[in-house]
Amino acid sequence: MPAEPPASTGRARHARRSSGRFLLRAAVVTAALTAVGAVLGLVRDQILAGYFGAGAETDAFLVAWTVPEFASTLLIEDAMALILVPAFSRALARRTGTPFGDPVRALVRATLPRLVIGVAAVCALLVVAAPFLVATLAPGLPDRQLAVDCTRLTATCVLSFALAGYCSAALRAHGSFLPPAAIYVAYNVGIIGTTLVLREPLGVRSAATGVAVGGVLMVLVQAPALLRELRNRPAPKEDPVAPPPGETRLLVLGMIAPVVVFALTRQSQILVERFLASPLPAGAISHLNYAQKVAQMPMILSLMLCTVSFPVVARALAAGDKEEARRRVERDLLLAAVVVLVGASTVIAAAPQIVGILFQRGAFDAGDTAATAAVMRVYALGLLGQTMVGALVRCYFSAARPLWYPALAMGTGLLATAVTGVVAARLWGAVGIAGANALGITLTAVMLLLGAHRQSVPVDVRRLGEGLLRLATAGAWATGAGWLCSLLVGPPALSLALAVLAVAGVFLLFLGRGAKALEIPPLPRTPRRRTSHARRRAASSAAEASPVGGDVPLDRGGAR
Repeated sequence: MPAEPPASTGRARHARRSSGRFLLRAAVVTAALTAVGAVLGLVRDQILAGYFGAGAETDAFLVAWTVPEFASTLLIEDAMALILVPAFSRALARRTGTPFGDPVRALVRATLPRLVIGVAAVCALLVVAAPFLVATLAPGLPDRQLAVDCTRLTATCVLSFALAGYCSAALRAHGSFLPPAAIYVAYNVGIIGTTLVLREPLGVRSAATGVAVGGVLMVLVQAPALLRELRNRPAPKEDPVAPPPGETRLLVLGMIAPVVVFALTRQSQILVERFLASPLPAGAISHLNYAQKVAQMPMILSLMLCTVSFPVVARALAAGDKEEARRRVERDLLLAAVVVLVGASTVIAAAPQIVGILFQRGAFDAGDTAATAAVMRVYALGLLGQTMVGALVRCYFSAARPLWYPALAMGTGLLATAVTGVVAARLWGAVGIAGANALGITLTAVMLLLGAHRQSVPVDVRRLGEGLLRLATAGAWATGAGWLCSLLVGPPALSLALAVLAVAGVFLLFLGRGAKALEIPPLPRTPRRRTSHARRRAASSAAEASPVGGDVPLDRGGAR
């Protein structure tokens, strides 16, 4: 008879199963709300296209929209999350061994007031400097005053986005994913509702006002949940626990500079695109925007799993378990690549059908459809690179001290985008700008992949590179099959359906034959319903087996 495994081994296995079940539930919740937010985003863009078309008025608004796009990347998606999720994870790890005080509340007291004061000052500066900002971003814009008015309205979102990003990072570290996943649903509802109500008196300024309203709604959907988390553990007044010196310096430039520079450099691709497109004929900025919004949807979905598992990686590193962090990151990278390549293949194969179905109505005509589809196909060539950058950067920023290498890689890619874009814009217009974007982000992804094995999460670069290359080959075959099928029938909806089936069929065939060689692990199985007593036992076992965050069981987020 084989020897019984030690009790600690059994608890560790049970903890891993509990973690897998938690991630599955969190991924399902995040996927559902991400899908709703994406659909509402498409409705938002359809309203903008139908009411305002793809001309000078829309171009002016999109220049103003640069502010919320920049702010969302810096304050919600990248910098804020990459700084605060590990910080809150470390505070939660210290919580279990602290008899008095609460490290989490201490971290909030040390960071939130400074954040609000600093960001409010930036917000006021943007309102005052709006004319200079517009002149810098788009010097060839026809209606500059309209862009200034819209910029002053959208600048208010800087403060609301900062608060929304802070709440999202704190909630994800606590294992609560439902409120953070709902923020873009609230954001798009605010834009859509305000545009519909105020379109007649304000014109395109109504959409800019909607951005301000949507930012406030992003905070309101999360603030109650965060307050509940902070109250879950009453802290006695005596012996307050102060965070370590590194945590209290979260907003000091030397601590956050690498993350901030990376996020700013990454979002500066939008600045380069709109700067290069502003001298082109009216509508070029709009075509780039509509193409990018649709083309990036597969990337958003592919990064969903990485967003869900980022706190798990941060906790593993806080506990010194690099092997668990490495397994999680490698798994996420391969699964994200499959999702984004399926989407990219579909976009390239059936771009005209997609754009026509989504936007061709009202002021958006067939010429706009053709121009947007051409740009979208080129954008899709860089989607794998976009996904790899979003996923790989977590290897560099999960540890206590952020690193400068991602900012260097992103700066190199941005330089390649700018230099190539100057030439490509003159030769091919908006399509050339999209090609420069794809080239620059792919270069950044390659640099991050090559340097990942030396960082906090030592991934196997060779194995990942081989797997990504094989998946990209499958994507090329799937694109060809989808394109051929899209030509068989005339009606756009049926043509798109055939392309989707062809792309999915090729990928399923490839994964069925090659997944074992690629070592793409399956998703965790859906858990069976359990009684509340069984769930409490599982949570207790997971807490005992996990060396970090013991008072925050990993499967807490499932019920939210």
